[in-house]
Amino acid sequence: MTALNNPKRDTQAQGEQAQSEGDVAPMIALRDITKTYNRGELAVEVLHGITLDIYPGEFVAIMGASGSGKTTLMNLLGCLDRPTSGSYLFAGEEVSGLDADQRALLRRGAFGFIFQQYNLLATSTATENVEVPAVYAGLSHADRITRSEHLLTQLGLGERLDHRPNQLSGGQQQRVSIARALMNGGAVILADEPTGALDSKSGEDVMKLLHELNDAGHTILIITHDPNVAKRANRVIEIRDGVITSDTGAAKPDAARLERTIRPVGLGPSPGASIPDVTEAGKMALRSLSTNIMRTMLTLLGIIIGVASVVAMLAIGNGAKQQVLDRISAMGTDLLLIRPGAPNQRFVGGFRATLVPADAEAIAKLPNVDQAVPEFPTNATVRYQKNDAQTNVDGTTADYTDARDWQTSGGAFFTDQDVQDYEPVVVIGQTVMKALFTEGEDPLGKYILINNNPFQVIGVMAAKGANNNGNDMDDQIFVPITTGAQRIYGQRYARTVTVAVKDVEKMDATQAAITQLLIARHKNEDFQIRNMVSVLETATETQNTLTILLGSIAAISLLVGGIGVMNIMLVSVTERTREIGVRMATGARKLNILLQFNTEALVVCSIGGVVGVVLGMTTAWIFTYFGKPIMFSPGPILLAFFCAFFTGLLFGYLPARKAANLDPVVALGAE
Repeated sequence: MTALNNPKRDTQAQGEQAQSEGDVAPMIALRDITKTYNRGELAVEVLHGITLDIYPGEFVAIMGASGSGKTTLMNLLGCLDRPTSGSYLFAGEEVSGLDADQRALLRRGAFGFIFQQYNLLATSTATENVEVPAVYAGLSHADRITRSEHLLTQLGLGERLDHRPNQLSGGQQQRVSIARALMNGGAVILADEPTGALDSKSGEDVMKLLHELNDAGHTILIITHDPNVAKRANRVIEIRDGVITSDTGAAKPDAARLERTIRPVGLGPSPGASIPDVTEAGKMALRSLSTNIMRTMLTLLGIIIGVASVVAMLAIGNGAKQQVLDRISAMGTDLLLIRPGAPNQRFVGGFRATLVPADAEAIAKLPNVDQAVPEFPTNATVRYQKNDAQTNVDGTTADYTDARDWQTSGGAFFTDQDVQDYEPVVVIGQTVMKALFTEGEDPLGKYILINNNPFQVIGVMAAKGANNNGNDMDDQIFVPITTGAQRIYGQRYARTVTVAVKDVEKMDATQAAITQLLIARHKNEDFQIRNMVSVLETATETQNTLTILLGSIAAISLLVGGIGVMNIMLVSVTERTREIGVRMATGARKLNILLQFNTEALVVCSIGGVVGVVLGMTTAWIFTYFGKPIMFSPGPILLAFFCAFFTGLLFGYLPARKAANLDPVVALGAE
């Protein structure tokens, strides 16, 4: 090697002379490049005014001891880092001021990296490792596969396409690394100690391969501390303490060599996400998650529990709400219930005699009143042959079935004539029928005793189920109110008057008219009126509040699951720092890294959301075996799933941003 008294000045003069003579322009031109690292309050300058020209098709070895600055120089040459000052022209374009994404685009189209430690993705096959640069170049999947397999086959790895790095020897791993460097063209190949981790035979093979690539038109830059490796290059540059101390001189290509020299491709499109980017991010996310099943399952668990809780809780809550509303609706939402006693006054036990059947007759004549039905419910013992039961006896009128929208399933309800004639007839409920009569026995026409008074069964009510208070509405019988007053309870008053209105929109006006009528008849307000519409609204509001409460409790589980996702993703970023550096070196922009790691969180939460929905629906369905009502609706299910989805988006963003903001040089140096 020829020592240079002032290599900086001489190299600069050579570049100026080449330009003045119109000769071949250098592919890489460095002018007064410095690099300073800030370590706390201490600024350390590693490179001191490097000036260097490298021409297309050269085979250059940059040699120096550890700490000499050669690796820093390689990082600057490969656009993994930016100089602190000076000018860097690549193919005639200034690149020293490019931001991180612009440098990534340049690396993608111009550079290929061969690392001493290979830096292969441990969970990917040889083919998948070689594919990586082309993923960020936007090459289709089929084209990527074809090209990567072709490169590996050319490098003698045609039978190792599906092997992972731990299944390959050191030399084979380095060949995969070389194939990856060539995937996007690799106009400039930067090799950092390419033989340092290899035995002599494998090292010789790699050097031979690099010479073949150089003969094929690739510009080769080797970083080494080994003189035996350096002397295999056509040009040797020695660096010491951040300064070039010797340079054997640039070899300008002749016309024939220049003709076959591989030129860098364009910078490509400006940064931005596309559908292929998202698709590839999803594939890489699934591949990454599948490599650590246990961690993925633990991450999924929090989301699954959260979503399942939301779905199950809302289904059970909505079911309970609907059951309450159905019971109230079964009583009729077009009803006004009138009871004795002053407003806002409760009576426990006893009986307040203020309403009479005549009040119902007067109310029935008011506008918008369809029916006004007096009732006198009481408890009594009923008996048929050897069977008896304690049940509720309701003395009422013939309009009861229309007012309550409750018809008979067999026989008929009593008529107005039966009421007027004090007929001893009875209509029984389904529960009473089962208690008194044997299965299959027809009760119609039979006589039963009510408090030892004989009544003929003329009808059986249709099954009704439980009311809003949970009482069995089928456990009662109906008699004419006149007959009941005479034979059973001995009162000519009514305990309630049920009023069915024609137009619910005029419910309030009808209630006011009834109030005025009864005050006029009774001379004071000794009654209470309940509007079933307002009861329904109150019940609905109460049940909605309970459902929201249940949903909120379940949503807390989802929040905890999201925090778990964020923690796991932060750990994943830390563990995969070198992988991130490799992806950045091969052309991944910040957006690509952000998209990949955020997609991993989204995939986890989406899978957890789907499993959670299924588990939640199954759990809610199991509750039906315990007699609990449930109600599924698309809204809560979609809400739970998209909450899981956006949980992944939200809690995955911070780890993804941390990954995207890593410095490529720092990431590649991570252990």
